[in-house]
Amino acid sequence: MLRGWCAYFRPGVSNVAFCYLSHYAWMRVTRWIRRKHPGITWKQLRRRYYGGGWWPVTEEAELFNPAKVSTTRYRYRGKLIPAPWPTTA
Repeated sequence: MLRGWCAYFRPGVSNVAFCYLSHYAWMRVTRWIRRKHPGITWKQLRRRYYGGGWWPVTEEAELFNPAKVSTTRYRYRGKLIPAPWPTTA
């Protein structure tokens, strides 16, 4: 779902929104993992679910990171847009 949302909103100025979405997804997954394993220390959780780093990754799957999606900007078309009225020379 994150991948599709980012693909839809990629054209335009959406880098800040992608960074926020990345942080929000990380916080939700981290809170879920912490509730799932209440007796395990943070160091053990990072080793098990984060591959020793800070982003959730296992051998089977990796959480999609919206902050790494590059945004595209609209091209300036200028005079290429046809005018509805005739031009006078």
